[in-house]
Amino acid sequence: MEIKAADVAKLRQMTGAGMMDCKKALVEANGDYERAKEIIREKGKLVAAKRADRETTEGSVIAKVNESADKAILVCLGCETDFVAKNAEFQQLANDIAAVALAEMPADLDALKAAKLGDITVDEAVTQQTGKSGEKHSIPYFSKIEAPFIASYIHTNGKVATIVGFTKAIDAHVGKEIAMQITAMNPVSVSKNDCPKEVIEKELEIYREQIRAEGKPENMVEQIANGKLNKFFKESTLEDQTFVKDGKISVAAYLKSVDPEVKVTAFRRFSLND
Repeated sequence: MEIKAADVAKLRQMTGAGMMDCKKALVEANGDYERAKEIIREKGKLVAAKRADRETTEGSVIAKVNESADKAILVCLGCETDFVAKNAEFQQLANDIAAVALAEMPADLDALKAAKLGDITVDEAVTQQTGKSGEKHSIPYFSKIEAPFIASYIHTNGKVATIVGFTKAIDAHVGKEIAMQITAMNPVSVSKNDCPKEVIEKELEIYREQIRAEGKPENMVEQIANGKLNKFFKESTLEDQTFVKDGKISVAAYLKSVDPEVKVTAFRRFSLND
Protein backbone atom coordinates (compact mmCIF):
# COMPACT_ATOMS: atom_id res chain seq x y z
CA MET A 1 0.00 0.00 0.00
CA GLU A 2 1.00 3.62 -0.51
CA ILE A 3 2.55 5.26 2.53
CA LYS A 4 2.01 9.01 2.53
CA ALA A 5 4.39 11.55 3.99
CA ALA A 6 1.67 12.60 6.42
CA ASP A 7 1.46 9.01 7.72
CA VAL A 8 5.22 8.90 8.24
CA ALA A 9 5.14 12.26 10.03
CA LYS A 10 2.31 11.06 12.28
CA LEU A 11 4.23 7.92 13.28
CA ARG A 12 7.36 9.99 13.87
CA GLN A 13 5.38 12.25 16.20
CA MET A 14 4.06 9.18 18.04
CA THR A 15 7.42 7.42 18.45
CA GLY A 16 10.17 9.98 17.91
CA ALA A 17 11.86 7.57 15.50
CA GLY A 18 13.61 8.74 12.32
CA MET A 19 11.62 9.35 9.13
CA MET A 20 13.12 6.39 7.26
CA ASP A 21 12.58 4.06 10.20
CA CYS A 22 8.96 5.20 10.41
CA LYS A 23 8.40 4.68 6.68
CA LYS A 24 9.94 1.19 6.76
CA ALA A 25 7.84 0.26 9.80
CA LEU A 26 4.63 1.46 8.15
CA VAL A 27 5.43 -0.46 4.96
CA GLU A 28 6.10 -3.63 6.95
CA ALA A 29 2.93 -3.09 9.00
CA ASN A 30 0.79 -2.34 5.91
CA GLY A 31 -0.10 1.04 7.32
CA ASP A 32 -1.17 -0.24 10.77
CA TYR A 33 0.08 2.39 13.23
CA GLU A 34 -0.02 0.12 16.30
CA ARG A 35 1.92 -2.63 14.53
CA ALA A 36 4.37 -0.04 13.17
CA LYS A 37 4.97 1.21 16.71
CA GLU A 38 5.69 -2.36 17.82
CA ILE A 39 8.14 -2.83 14.93
CA ILE A 40 10.02 0.31 15.96
CA ARG A 41 10.14 -0.90 19.57
CA GLU A 42 11.35 -4.34 18.43
CA LYS A 43 14.11 -2.67 16.43
CA GLY A 44 15.17 -0.81 19.55
CA LYS A 45 15.34 -4.09 21.49
CA LEU A 46 17.41 -5.68 18.72
CA VAL A 47 19.91 -2.82 18.72
CA ALA A 48 19.98 -2.89 22.53
CA ALA A 49 20.77 -6.61 22.50
CA LYS A 50 23.60 -6.09 20.02
CA ARG A 51 25.07 -3.27 22.12
CA ALA A 52 24.53 -4.95 25.50
CA ASP A 53 28.24 -5.40 26.21
CA ARG A 54 29.11 -1.76 25.46
CA GLU A 55 30.06 0.67 28.23
CA THR A 56 27.88 3.73 28.85
CA THR A 57 30.62 6.03 30.11
CA GLU A 58 29.02 9.24 28.82
CA GLY A 59 25.63 10.73 29.49
CA SER A 60 23.79 13.15 31.71
CA VAL A 61 23.44 13.28 35.50
CA ILE A 62 20.38 15.19 36.66
CA ALA A 63 19.37 16.42 40.11
CA LYS A 64 15.81 17.61 40.64
CA VAL A 65 14.18 19.08 43.75
CA ASN A 66 10.41 19.59 44.14
CA GLU A 67 8.84 23.02 44.67
CA SER A 68 8.59 22.64 48.44
CA ALA A 69 12.27 21.58 48.56
CA ASP A 70 11.60 18.55 50.73
CA LYS A 71 11.98 15.80 48.11
CA ALA A 72 14.71 15.28 45.52
CA ILE A 73 16.04 12.72 43.07
CA LEU A 74 19.35 12.06 41.40
CA VAL A 75 19.38 10.05 38.18
CA CYS A 76 21.80 9.32 35.36
CA LEU A 77 20.99 8.43 31.77
CA GLY A 78 24.07 6.91 30.17
CA CYS A 79 25.21 6.46 26.58
CA GLU A 80 28.41 5.54 24.73
CA THR A 81 29.63 8.88 23.36
CA ASP A 82 29.64 12.53 24.33
CA PHE A 83 28.22 13.35 20.88
CA VAL A 84 25.00 11.47 21.65
CA ALA A 85 24.91 12.81 25.24
CA LYS A 86 24.72 16.36 23.87
CA ASN A 87 21.90 15.48 21.46
CA ALA A 88 18.64 17.32 22.16
CA GLU A 89 16.58 14.10 22.12
CA PHE A 90 18.92 12.45 24.60
CA GLN A 91 18.75 15.46 26.93
CA GLN A 92 14.96 15.55 26.63
CA LEU A 93 14.70 11.87 27.56
CA ALA A 94 17.04 12.36 30.53
CA ASN A 95 14.94 15.25 31.81
CA ASP A 96 11.69 13.35 31.20
CA ILE A 97 13.00 10.41 33.23
CA ALA A 98 14.07 12.77 36.01
CA ALA A 99 10.61 14.38 36.01
CA VAL A 100 8.94 10.96 36.34
CA ALA A 101 11.35 10.03 39.14
CA LEU A 102 10.56 13.20 41.08
CA ALA A 103 6.81 12.84 40.58
CA GLU A 104 6.69 9.13 41.48
CA MET A 105 9.59 8.88 43.99
CA PRO A 106 9.95 5.18 43.11
CA ALA A 107 11.39 2.79 45.68
CA ASP A 108 14.47 1.89 43.64
CA LEU A 109 15.99 1.77 40.15
CA ASP A 110 13.86 -1.20 39.07
CA ALA A 111 10.70 0.65 40.13
CA LEU A 112 11.82 3.70 38.15
CA LYS A 113 12.39 1.58 35.04
CA ALA A 114 8.88 0.16 35.43
CA ALA A 115 7.28 3.61 35.85
CA LYS A 116 5.23 5.00 32.98
CA LEU A 117 6.63 7.60 30.60
CA GLY A 118 3.71 8.41 28.35
CA ASP A 119 2.20 5.15 27.10
CA ILE A 120 5.37 3.09 27.64
CA THR A 121 7.65 2.37 30.58
CA VAL A 122 10.84 4.26 31.31
CA ASP A 123 12.81 1.11 30.46
CA GLU A 124 11.05 0.82 27.10
CA ALA A 125 11.73 4.50 26.38
CA VAL A 126 15.45 3.94 27.02
CA THR A 127 15.46 0.88 24.74
CA GLN A 128 13.58 2.84 22.08
CA GLN A 129 16.19 5.60 22.21
CA THR A 130 18.90 2.95 21.84
CA GLY A 131 17.26 1.84 18.61
CA LYS A 132 16.99 5.38 17.32
CA SER A 133 20.57 6.41 18.05
CA GLY A 134 22.32 3.10 17.46
CA GLU A 135 24.13 3.49 20.80
CA LYS A 136 23.51 1.67 24.03
CA HIS A 137 21.52 3.70 26.57
CA SER A 138 21.14 2.79 30.23
CA ILE A 139 20.17 4.14 33.64
CA PRO A 140 23.21 3.27 35.78
CA TYR A 141 22.10 5.23 38.83
CA PHE A 142 19.02 6.45 40.67
CA SER A 143 18.57 7.66 44.23
CA LYS A 144 16.31 9.94 46.25
CA ILE A 145 16.15 11.73 49.57
CA GLU A 146 13.53 13.46 51.68
CA ALA A 147 14.36 16.12 54.27
CA PRO A 148 12.94 19.39 55.71
CA PHE A 149 15.08 21.24 53.15
CA ILE A 150 17.05 20.01 50.14
CA ALA A 151 19.56 21.72 47.86
CA SER A 152 21.13 20.48 44.64
CA TYR A 153 23.96 21.18 42.25
CA ILE A 154 24.75 19.95 38.73
CA HIS A 155 28.28 20.60 37.50
CA THR A 156 28.56 22.53 34.24
CA ASN A 157 29.68 19.41 32.33
CA GLY A 158 26.44 17.64 33.29
CA LYS A 159 28.35 14.53 34.33
CA VAL A 160 28.31 14.92 38.11
CA ALA A 161 25.60 16.17 40.45
CA THR A 162 24.58 16.19 44.11
CA ILE A 163 21.46 16.44 46.26
CA VAL A 164 21.82 17.24 49.96
CA GLY A 165 19.26 17.36 52.77
CA PHE A 166 19.22 19.60 55.85
CA THR A 167 17.41 19.49 59.18
CA LYS A 168 15.72 22.84 58.51
CA ALA A 169 15.26 25.48 55.84
CA ILE A 170 18.33 27.60 55.09
CA ASP A 171 19.29 30.20 52.52
CA ALA A 172 19.29 28.56 49.07
CA HIS A 173 22.76 29.92 48.37
CA VAL A 174 24.15 28.19 51.47
CA GLY A 175 22.51 24.94 50.43
CA LYS A 176 24.02 25.18 46.97
CA GLU A 177 27.48 25.84 48.43
CA ILE A 178 27.27 22.63 50.47
CA ALA A 179 26.07 20.73 47.40
CA MET A 180 29.03 22.15 45.46
CA GLN A 181 31.38 21.09 48.28
CA ILE A 182 30.10 17.51 48.04
CA THR A 183 30.34 17.55 44.24
CA ALA A 184 33.94 18.76 44.33
CA MET A 185 35.29 16.85 47.35
CA ASN A 186 33.29 13.59 47.16
CA PRO A 187 32.98 12.80 50.90
CA VAL A 188 32.24 9.22 51.92
CA SER A 189 29.65 10.20 54.56
CA VAL A 190 28.15 13.14 56.44
CA SER A 191 30.36 12.55 59.51
CA LYS A 192 32.70 9.97 60.99
CA ASN A 193 29.76 8.66 63.03
CA ASP A 194 27.92 7.44 59.95
CA CYS A 195 30.95 6.39 57.92
CA PRO A 196 30.31 2.80 56.75
CA LYS A 197 32.07 0.21 58.91
CA GLU A 198 33.49 -1.55 55.85
CA VAL A 199 35.14 1.71 54.71
CA ILE A 200 36.69 2.24 58.15
CA GLU A 201 37.99 -1.33 58.37
CA LYS A 202 39.42 -1.16 54.85
CA GLU A 203 41.27 2.06 55.68
CA LEU A 204 42.60 0.65 58.95
CA GLU A 205 43.86 -2.49 57.22
CA ILE A 206 45.72 -0.39 54.65
CA TYR A 207 47.27 1.70 57.42
CA ARG A 208 48.30 -1.38 59.42
CA GLU A 209 50.07 -2.85 56.38
CA GLN A 210 51.84 0.45 55.70
CA ILE A 211 52.97 0.81 59.32
CA ARG A 212 54.26 -2.76 59.53
CA ALA A 213 56.08 -2.29 56.20
CA GLU A 214 57.82 0.73 57.75
CA GLY A 215 59.14 -1.53 60.52
CA LYS A 216 57.22 0.06 63.40
CA PRO A 217 56.84 -2.03 66.59
CA GLU A 218 53.66 -4.12 66.70
CA ASN A 219 52.49 -2.46 69.93
CA MET A 220 52.40 0.90 68.11
CA VAL A 221 50.49 -0.26 65.03
CA GLU A 222 46.94 0.37 66.28
CA GLN A 223 47.76 3.75 67.77
CA ILE A 224 49.38 5.01 64.56
CA ALA A 225 46.62 3.48 62.42
CA ASN A 226 43.94 5.29 64.42
CA GLY A 227 45.86 8.53 64.04
CA LYS A 228 45.83 8.05 60.28
CA LEU A 229 42.12 7.22 60.43
CA ASN A 230 41.40 10.57 62.10
CA LYS A 231 43.20 12.27 59.23
CA PHE A 232 41.05 10.26 56.81
CA PHE A 233 37.89 11.47 58.56
CA LYS A 234 39.08 15.08 58.26
CA GLU A 235 39.68 14.69 54.54
CA SER A 236 36.82 12.38 53.63
CA THR A 237 33.75 13.11 55.79
CA LEU A 238 31.67 16.15 54.94
CA GLU A 239 31.44 17.84 58.34
CA ASP A 240 35.19 17.54 58.99
CA GLN A 241 36.33 18.56 55.51
CA THR A 242 37.86 22.00 55.01
CA PHE A 243 35.23 24.28 53.51
CA VAL A 244 36.51 24.94 49.98
CA LYS A 245 35.09 28.46 49.82
CA ASP A 246 37.05 29.50 52.91
CA GLY A 247 40.00 27.17 53.51
CA LYS A 248 40.31 28.06 57.18
CA ILE A 249 37.21 26.42 58.65
CA SER A 250 35.46 23.07 58.39
CA VAL A 251 32.09 22.54 56.72
CA ALA A 252 30.56 21.95 60.16
CA ALA A 253 31.94 25.29 61.39
CA TYR A 254 30.63 27.06 58.29
CA LEU A 255 27.13 25.68 58.80
CA LYS A 256 27.24 26.57 62.49
CA SER A 257 28.09 30.17 61.54
CA VAL A 258 25.02 30.24 59.31
CA ASP A 259 22.67 28.58 61.81
CA PRO A 260 23.81 26.72 64.96
CA GLU A 261 20.82 24.37 64.68
CA VAL A 262 21.21 23.25 61.06
CA LYS A 263 22.76 19.89 60.18
CA VAL A 264 23.12 17.84 57.02
CA THR A 265 20.82 14.80 57.16
CA ALA A 266 21.98 12.96 54.02
CA PHE A 267 23.39 13.45 50.57
CA ARG A 268 23.66 11.60 47.29
CA ARG A 269 26.36 12.24 44.68
CA PHE A 270 26.93 10.54 41.34
CA SER A 271 29.64 11.08 38.76
CA LEU A 272 30.12 9.45 35.37
CA ASN A 273 33.85 10.03 35.77
CA ASP A 274 34.36 8.19 39.09
